[in-house]
Amino acid sequence: MNLPAITAPPAGAPPRPVLWKRVLDSRFMPPVFITLILLAGNLSFGILESYQKTLLAIVTAIVAEMALGRIFLGKWPHPSSAYITGISVGILLRSPAFWPFALCAALSITSKYAVRLRGRHLFNPSNFGICALLFLASESVAGLSIQWGNNFAALIVIWILGSLILWRAKRFQITATYVVSFFLLALLRAHITGDPWQSEVAPITGPMYQLFMFFMITDPKTTLKSRKGQCAVAVAVAVVEFLMRLDQSVYAPLYALFVVGPPALLIEMWIDARRKRRLAPVPQLRPEMAQ
Repeated sequence: MNLPAITAPPAGAPPRPVLWKRVLDSRFMPPVFITLILLAGNLSFGILESYQKTLLAIVTAIVAEMALGRIFLGKWPHPSSAYITGISVGILLRSPAFWPFALCAALSITSKYAVRLRGRHLFNPSNFGICALLFLASESVAGLSIQWGNNFAALIVIWILGSLILWRAKRFQITATYVVSFFLLALLRAHITGDPWQSEVAPITGPMYQLFMFFMITDPKTTLKSRKGQCAVAVAVAVVEFLMRLDQSVYAPLYALFVVGPPALLIEMWIDARRKRRLAPVPQLRPEMAQ
């Protein structure tokens, strides 16, 4: 059997990507990571309604992404984003029926194309879909509220992997700012309510918060461009969540991002538009027009 000859790339051609760099493509790492969260959570604590419902959400999200991307953008989008959305819906949603999983996934993806301004969608897709169903179909659906229990092994592994991925994507500062803000506000909340501080801090160890911290508030398409702006939004989300939790809102982090995220993007777009107008060169009149 003759082996194919190994040839060097032609002069001036870009170097071929190393195999491990292709495997660690930034588009594939988040889907792998969220799959680890699903497996760790479900094998340890049974966080899923069922694998079938989660698979339905994933397939619906990918099909909707492919169809809408082709219709509105004229291309086939990469499925990694839709996969993350579908698996997030499968993990975070609770319902005895199948239809909420398909509807939530479809709403989530549709929001990317329907609620847009200047080429950017304003809501994190899964956050939009889940909040919409919690608002409109609360009699049929609920959100995930399971903790990891006393076994922190899975939690530590997820936090380490998530931190490394976010560091590589230059978004670690968002999650770090949110976590610090959450802990400080949890201590303040415990002081106000008189509850043990452990009970106020405990929710951040749950699967819902892992998805929220590592995927929703760090979504590249719906976060601000500047590091300071990203951190400011993370603090604002934590503060709104703090107020909602004082009002006994179970899904406070999801609602907080839903309320804070879009206005922050709109303000950034407005500031950018003003800056561009201010820096735009003033058109010069031709001599014959100035007379």
